[in-house]
Amino acid sequence: MANTSNADHTPPPLQHGPHTFDQFLTTIVHTLNGLWSEFVTQLPFLGIAFAIIALTWLVAWFARGVGRRFAGERARPSLLHLIERLLTLSIWAAGLLLAAVVVFPGLSPAKALGGLGLLSVAVGFAFRDTFENFFAGMLMLWKYPFEDGDFIQSNEIMGRVEHVHVRMTTIRKTTGELLLVPNSRLFKNPVEVLTDQPERRISIMTGVAYSVDLAAALAVIREAVLACEHIVAVRPVQIFAQGFGASGMDIEVTWWCDSTPLGVRRSTSEVVVAVKYALDAAGMEIPFPYRTLTFSEPLQIVTARDDDEADS
Repeated sequence: MANTSNADHTPPPLQHGPHTFDQFLTTIVHTLNGLWSEFVTQLPFLGIAFAIIALTWLVAWFARGVGRRFAGERARPSLLHLIERLLTLSIWAAGLLLAAVVVFPGLSPAKALGGLGLLSVAVGFAFRDTFENFFAGMLMLWKYPFEDGDFIQSNEIMGRVEHVHVRMTTIRKTTGELLLVPNSRLFKNPVEVLTDQPERRISIMTGVAYSVDLAAALAVIREAVLACEHIVAVRPVQIFAQGFGASGMDIEVTWWCDSTPLGVRRSTSEVVVAVKYALDAAGMEIPFPYRTLTFSEPLQIVTARDDDEADS
């Protein structure tokens, strides 16, 4: 009986030749026919899914216009971009989910949301920095005071903001290079918005010698600064004696000018030239650094004539 059982379960020997190849081709053709039949059966559902995607695009386009009208014409451009992006992402997520449910009838919204939840956790761990920059960009568009075209400075970064994207901000440096900065870096570090106001206050230091009448020097400097073209005339010009310097009296010169980097450089150059010219014209010395050397023993001064007499 044991030998009979083993004989019954012995696999048949492999067959080689044209008959096996014909069976292989038949299996492939049968599989392709099944796939084609399933595809033809799913064609109506695919058509409905494509129609849902087209309708989703139309609704998203219409929703962007509604969002702009709802925000109003006075809304900040960054806030408008944020509203458009949030509406677009929400509508496309709902549309793609509905299209997936239509194409795969066994997929319920609850299962799809559960799968998306697990997928989002895995993707979140894998692309943590990317999502950090994404949410930082959203918060920047919502709350940050700078807009496209503003000049900002953050640590060693300084330039004009060209656009705040979802993941990064493009900044055009004053030297012309384009800088791509991750949004999380700008969100975590202090940012100076240089052009938040149309005007900025600028200060430079100058000075006059101790022998110069200090009150008269302050009046001369004030008149020189007020005559400059690239200062804001409605803002106060402040001239203060700062203290006693090593070589003369230190004077602080403060005025307001255009807040852009070019405006600051142009105004500073004009004020420096005007102050220098006015003090020179008034005969008031701008002191050079003075140094006093002290020697432990008296120095012997020998003239060239004394050298010639010693040689003769």
